[in-house]
This record gives sequence, structure tokens and C-alpha cells, in this order.
Amino acid sequence: MNSENKDKIISLRHLLHANPELSMQEINTRHFLIDFLKKYTRLEIREYGHWFCALYHAPVPGAPMIAFRADMDALPIPEGDAVPKDHASLHPGVSHKCGHDGHCAALAGFALEVWQKQPSVNVCFLFQHAEETGQGGRECAEFLADAGCAAVYAVHNLSGYPENSIICRRGLAQCASRGLTLYFHGRASHASQPEDGLSPAGVISQMVPYSQSLLHSHIFREKVLCTVIHIRMGEKDFGIAPGEGEISFTIRANLESDLELLEQLLREKAAGLAAADGLSMEYQITDPFPETRNHDSAITVVEQAAKRLGKERILLPDPWRASEDFGYYTKKCPGAIFYVGNGTDYAPLHSTDYDFNDRILETIVDMYLEILAEYC
Repeated sequence: MNSENKDKIISLRHLLHANPELSMQEINTRHFLIDFLKKYTRLEIREYGHWFCALYHAPVPGAPMIAFRADMDALPIPEGDAVPKDHASLHPGVSHKCGHDGHCAALAGFALEVWQKQPSVNVCFLFQHAEETGQGGRECAEFLADAGCAAVYAVHNLSGYPENSIICRRGLAQCASRGLTLYFHGRASHASQPEDGLSPAGVISQMVPYSQSLLHSHIFREKVLCTVIHIRMGEKDFGIAPGEGEISFTIRANLESDLELLEQLLREKAAGLAAADGLSMEYQITDPFPETRNHDSAITVVEQAAKRLGKERILLPDPWRASEDFGYYTKKCPGAIFYVGNGTDYAPLHSTDYDFNDRILETIVDMYLEILAEYC
């Protein structure tokens, strides 16, 4: 990677980190990135509401289009004291704790390199919104199908792995997941006469052990997880026995079919328990993510690129449990997501002291260039 370009994207990464925005709110983030690309390239910029892409048109008729995607959104997590003050978040309670600032800066740097090198293949640099909630990928993936992209690639940094190592997995790379909230409606009463009310306490207390018992069931084809993330029932008023309550789970599975079955069993159990206690029940699904599955042809391209660059290569023995809406893209065309080690001494993703390692920016750009070379 050109050293001047590297300095430019480090500064861009710090600008993005200092100005984080939550999912579906990435207004300034888009402006910063578009301004950067317009300043240093003449790529075609196409804006689509919450997201945008930059297009490089090769000087070769009929050349294929290869897409590369970066995510833009931050998280509702406070910035930790370990992050350097020169680029710490300026927005209280919001910060880039998943490294999307680094992903975007690297993709912008790759765009600079492509513009300067003028390869013989069309390239789409796609800057996606709302990855953390799973909303952005579904929308942007439709563009790939309409544009006729031949392949799509993405990267994610991973703390705890050697700096600049390339981590890959064939087939299933990341799990499917969604949020499931069960709402129970009964009737409040005086705490001295609970028999006059209809309390959700019994139902909620039974749903917790039931949800965990499913994890040891033999009805699922592969691994499933069910994490209780929130329970609410009443207020701290010792005179009232509440009549309303809710429980929320993050349900997760290697396979989307297992995820559907897990959700069905939880809803059926809740409905049965609620009916037995005279309660009504409803549910809500939030933050749905598909399984992210790499295509063999695409992950082979990644592995070969890492080998040519002389990077340490690590194969993930199991899927990464964290979800990723890149799975929507690989349902539309061949593609792969790979990971770059952020360093063994860097804080974990989604923790207050996490920061993206600037020293891996060059590796990401170089990997993208090597991947693109396979199609030239």
C-alpha cells in the first residue's frame, strides 16, 4: 500500500472513531467518507438513503464487477479511558467498539489504490449502514443482484488473534441469530391479595429453565444457544402484584432451520404456560441475522491472497458465534468474509476499552488488492 494513502486512512479512521453514529443514524459518517473519496478519486458515487457505494469503471468493455463491503455503524457503549484522547468518541455513550471505523477507512484506502492503479475489472466499494441491528445487509444485498456482481468480499477485525494474521473458515462462518421478546398480559392486584390478580411471575420463572433445557436437546441438527438478556415485571412497589411482564432472549444457531425451530418451541411453551395461568401472550422479533456462509471459490481466493502476502493463516475450527448480516450478500452471489487479527493484547470487541488497531489497515488494503488481482 502507498505510504501516503496509509497516512490518509489513519487520519480518516480517527475522524470516524471520534464521530460515531448508531445504526440508521450514520449521516455524518457517510458525509466524511463521501468527501474523502471525492477529494482523492473520481469514482462514481451513488447514494441510496442510509448507505452509498463508490464505483470504479474499468477501461475494458464487459469486465466483471467485484464488490467489497464495509459497515459504518457504532454501538451504544461508552468510550473507555484506554482509547487515546486524540481520537476518542466525542459522543457520550456511543463509540466504535466493533471496529467499523477501521473497516470503512480500509475500504476507502482500497478505493484510493484502485483509482490510482486503474485495474481491468469493475469494482464496487459498498459502505453499509446498520450492521449491528441486521437491517443494512438485507437492503444492500439487493443491489448486488441488480448490479450483477460476480463476487463480494468483506473483512472483520478480531482481537485476541496475532496482529495482521488472516483468519478464515470454509462454509458456515458466523451463526444466525435474532432477538425474541415474549410479552405476558394479566391483571394487577394488591400485593396482599395476589389471588385477585393474574401475575406473569410463574410463567417467566418457568421460561428461564425451559430455555436452557433446550440447549441440551437432541432435536437440533447443530449447536444452538439461548441467552436470557432481559426480564421486566412490575416496579419496586411493595403494595402491587404486577399483571404485566416480559422476557427477552437472544437465540442463536449454526443453522437457520434450527433457529426457526428454537423460536417456535419457545413461543409454543410460552403460549401454553400463559393460557394455563389465564394470561395472554404476544411476541416480537428484533435484530434478525442470517447464517453467514462462505462460498468455497471465494474463500479459496482469500486463502491464496494471504499466502502470496506471506501472512500468518489461521483456520477457525468452529463458526464465530457473533452474527453478521453479510450472510444476506452471500445468498445473492458468491462471496466470503475473512478476519484480520487485531492483536493478542487488544481489548475484546464490544468492550469499553476496545479500539481498532491502525497497524492492520495496510494488511486489509493489501488483502483486498490481492483478492481483486484474481479477477483481473
